Amino acid sequence: MQRIMISAAHKSSGKTTLSIGLCAALHARGLIVQPYKKGPDYIDPMWLSHASHRDCYNLDFQTMSNDEMLGTIQHYSSDADISIIEGNVGLFDGVALDGSNSNAAVAEFTKSPVVLVIDTQGMTRGIAPLLLGYQSFNKNITIAGVILNKVGSPRHEQKLRAVIKEYTNIIVVGAVPRLSELNIDERHLGLIPSNEATDTNNIISSITKIIEKHVDLDLFIKLSKNLSALPKSNFQISNKSKPTSLKVGIAKDAAFGFYYPGDLKAFKSEGVELVEFDTLKDKSLPEVDGLFIGGGFPESWITELEANSSLRKEIKDAIESGLPTYAECGGLMYLCETVTWQGQKANMVGVIPSDIKMNEKPQGRGYISLQRSADFPWSRGANTEEIISAHEFHYSSLANLDTSTKNTELKFAYNMKRGSGIDGQHDGIIYKNLLANYAHLRDTSKHHWVKEFVDFIRHAK
Repeated sequence: MQRIMISAAHKSSGKTTLSIGLCAALHARGLIVQPYKKGPDYIDPMWLSHASHRDCYNLDFQTMSNDEMLGTIQHYSSDADISIIEGNVGLFDGVALDGSNSNAAVAEFTKSPVVLVIDTQGMTRGIAPLLLGYQSFNKNITIAGVILNKVGSPRHEQKLRAVIKEYTNIIVVGAVPRLSELNIDERHLGLIPSNEATDTNNIISSITKIIEKHVDLDLFIKLSKNLSALPKSNFQISNKSKPTSLKVGIAKDAAFGFYYPGDLKAFKSEGVELVEFDTLKDKSLPEVDGLFIGGGFPESWITELEANSSLRKEIKDAIESGLPTYAECGGLMYLCETVTWQGQKANMVGVIPSDIKMNEKPQGRGYISLQRSADFPWSRGANTEEIISAHEFHYSSLANLDTSTKNTELKFAYNMKRGSGIDGQHDGIIYKNLLANYAHLRDTSKHHWVKEFVDFIRHAK
């Protein structure tokens, strides 16, 4: 099972762009490429999925055990020619002081060789002690090669190659020049999501041509073969599904696209058909038993969202009538009264009595811990002592939240043990059969939220 990890010395080194290009270039060669992304990110996996033509799966210490991560690789890489694991931040960076949740930790327990991406701007001889330090810091991982990125000139490349050859035994897999074509537009949460980019295929094609020219793909493939066997996992992913008995509408368009492939598969396993609808274009809701509106960037599409008044009214009426609905982050924003961004204010669905304000700095960022309140709607009698791991990343905040509108007191589903949530203490607004939170949940062996939601829909029906 060939696999390799792409990591870097620090964030913003260009590893995501290079990983996209590598996935696409290897796919163009006729190889089946299975991508993975370390951490809870949505946006990078969307690009990697487009480039490889296969769903990208997250490997995340916060929501998964090591055994589940191994089982995930074992399952989804079983028919792949090569697997590429893209790290997040730097190779040795992470929340834990001992590095137990770092990219290096993933490389170590999956026994995956590492190709290190180095931003070489302003660097020549200094690359040698950097690479030697990374090699010696953890002897349990193998830094198999390096890709020199943002190289200034052919002369700069020659110097870097000469220094690496003189002082280290690390192989240079490629040297990629500093080019504007490698700059994917960024937004406040990172790259522009591929579901919003109007020329995704052209962007990936341009990156691929650069990678094919400046990276030794044959050498890259060879390095992915020089590895120990993947440790066996007791975690098994089943392909069995219950007979389809429910339909859940899911908002999938340029405004809303943050969904984990594993979560969507979990709906199918529970006998749910996911029916996609477009909040920007569709004038009416499909006939469904429940709604799921995930994260995204609705603030970038407030004009189009406001203009689609018929769909907004249908969604509001459906929730008021008791349609089970779950919304995360961007979905929460969409269900509020208004969104204000860059001086523009637009009407949204209006079922949550609050206005959304976009702020210059993040209002919630990183891993969070939740504890169900006594009002948690999906599982009556659920263990309120259980700590649920999730993440949040939002610049928006709720203003003027009216907890007494319509003579019905809004309740909260979660108490925050770590993180910001809605007000620093709570998350998960409950209104009738709606649950809307800033938290992004993930369906794993640690927390099967999809089953809880589906059971709630069945009960409501």
